Amino acid sequence: MRPTSRRALPPLPPGAVERRAGIRGALLHTFPGRAIVIGLAVKIGVLLLRTATPGGMVPSFVSVIETVAGLAAAVGLTYFAARLIVLAKRRLLWRVRRKLILSYVFIGFVPALLLVAFSLLCGFLLFYNFSSYLVQSRLRALGEQARFFAQSTALEIQRGGGRDVASILARRQANGGAQFQDMSIAVVPVDRACGGTPAGGPPPAGGATALSGRTLTSGPWKHVDPPGTIPGWIDCPGFSGILAYSHDPDAAADDADTHLVVRGVAFPDSPHPGYGVVVDLLVDDTVREQLRRETGVELKSVRAAPPRDANAAQPLVARDGGDEHRRVVLTPGILNALPSLMEYRDWKTGATGPMTVTTALSVAELYDNISAAQGSVGRTFGQGLLLVLFVIGALFLIIEVMALLAGFALAKSLTGSVHQLFTGTERVRQGDFTHKIEVNTEDQLGELAGSFNSMTASIEDLLRQAAEKRRLEEELRIAHEIQMSLLPQGPLLMPGLSVTALCVPAREVGGDYYDFLPLGDERVGVLIADVSGKGTSAALYMAELKGLVLSLSEIHSSPRDLLIAANRIISHHLDARSFITMTYAVLDLRARTMTYARAGHTPLIYVPGVCAEGSAREAQILVPDGMVVGLKLDNGEMFTRHLVEETIELRPSDLYLLFTDGISEAMNSRDDLFGENRLGQLVAAHAHLPSEELRERVLREISAFVGDAPQHDDMTMILVKVDEAASGGHPVDAELAEGAQVR
Repeated sequence: MRPTSRRALPPLPPGAVERRAGIRGALLHTFPGRAIVIGLAVKIGVLLLRTATPGGMVPSFVSVIETVAGLAAAVGLTYFAARLIVLAKRRLLWRVRRKLILSYVFIGFVPALLLVAFSLLCGFLLFYNFSSYLVQSRLRALGEQARFFAQSTALEIQRGGGRDVASILARRQANGGAQFQDMSIAVVPVDRACGGTPAGGPPPAGGATALSGRTLTSGPWKHVDPPGTIPGWIDCPGFSGILAYSHDPDAAADDADTHLVVRGVAFPDSPHPGYGVVVDLLVDDTVREQLRRETGVELKSVRAAPPRDANAAQPLVARDGGDEHRRVVLTPGILNALPSLMEYRDWKTGATGPMTVTTALSVAELYDNISAAQGSVGRTFGQGLLLVLFVIGALFLIIEVMALLAGFALAKSLTGSVHQLFTGTERVRQGDFTHKIEVNTEDQLGELAGSFNSMTASIEDLLRQAAEKRRLEEELRIAHEIQMSLLPQGPLLMPGLSVTALCVPAREVGGDYYDFLPLGDERVGVLIADVSGKGTSAALYMAELKGLVLSLSEIHSSPRDLLIAANRIISHHLDARSFITMTYAVLDLRARTMTYARAGHTPLIYVPGVCAEGSAREAQILVPDGMVVGLKLDNGEMFTRHLVEETIELRPSDLYLLFTDGISEAMNSRDDLFGENRLGQLVAAHAHLPSEELRERVLREISAFVGDAPQHDDMTMILVKVDEAASGGHPVDAELAEGAQVR
């Protein structure tokens, strides 16, 4: 969809719009356009200068200027080409119909095309690997055949007692030459032990030959020189393998000069053979043609990898002339230049080296050879399967075309409804909520159009609800500020005491409450309370509790009496589902005591300032009896009966912590509670810190324990620390004793 945010951009000055409009403005009033114009002008000027100069010679600095001008013009053209592509993309793909059609092409047509290509590639790889296997197996079979020729020749020479070796070789070469016209045979003298007889010992009967230390050959031997010795790496069982030879071993990478020969080596059946027979079968045009007829694969060229060091395998040095092979002339339908990796042997060392054999594959001929091996019935069955495959492919193409046409029709249907929705949203954006979309279909798009009409009808009501929500949020913000103003607004300043506190509501307003009540005569009251629940109702009960406690603190000096009176009064105003927990303490610095009572509130943590010598300070959990405030039970008699008041002596460095359950019941993501014991240990371990630092330490530990878990309850705590022994003559500053700092 066309981005509408462009309308919000500040318009250019009229002069600038006129200067940059059109191709002429883009070329003359933009930096890339000027680069193109100047670059082309310089190029034309240099061309004219070359024309006017004899021989077309210009100074070198002119050539540098021409190069820079060409680069500037190229950069400018690249910039405008990129801008043109972006503009074309924006214009062409703005309509949803074009996007859907393009999506159908990429989702339907392109994957089908890729699937066809994938299938063809799989078939190609299958035939390619199969053809490579056929070539290698054919060459291995040829090697075994050469070894058989060598072994039969060695046995025949052995049976003849080593006499008339030349005639035996001639006869063998004539017999094998009918099939391999370039077959070459050599009988090489050797001196080795094959059955436990040490070398150099007397040869047994039948092992001697008439070679007299010389090599006898038969056949053309036009590819390489006959071997003078048989390398020691060839064992007595003999050898068959592929060798490579080249006219120039240093140019072994030249695929036109590297050729293959299959060599077989065999020894007579003797513990101490005196000779070995070597048979070479050239992979010449006859062998290649036979390979093509049998497998459908034609051997084109061979390229041996250049040796990296002196110990690497190296091709044999070829003789000059007589061993060149014809170049392969391929017919249409053949896959050309298919490389496959093979290994050849170094005749001297026995090391193996890699070589690349390039083949040409005719899929049809290969398939015919494979199917012909199955007989007429199997071939007919294979042709039937091939016909079925072609039919399935044709059906696949027909279905793809039908799917593409159906996609275009569906895109037209979808985009018609989308265009109506776009028109409707434009009218709504302009403030016209009376516009209705015509519903022409009964499908999901028709339901969407009906839903749009319903939305426009109710949008004004939604706007009113949003305004009402903003008003309520503002009122809650004001209520939060008012509730925070009801709490003490600064630290309690009183000689001999260090008192700090905090209150963190879980919502905008909460039900936790604490206060410092100056009672005169070096006495101060400390109150902490928690109204059940959270939110507005708890905040209202908290405000009512503040006024009630302020009044009762002027009447009752005993915490127990104050809580009894508060329970009697407030129980008539709380609903049946609400109650209040409270702890009220009176600190008397003149008498050096703290008298307190607990009405169902969380325990009070006490860390004594003086401990036994050598022992660490340990926290004590003080839990005097007491029921919650506000229960409508027997006119408060049970509440009075269970409420206990206790008095503690104030000593230097004593620490008292009053808190609500939002502190001790803070939970992490695993629903584990922070706990009163953990809180007591934390306070005892850091009781030596000032009150403000200890408060921040507790907050950090709770925050680290909770992690990312949301706060589920209001958190309030009061830290009271006795700085030194209280003494008379220091009245409480009534104005500054109004409370503690609130976070």
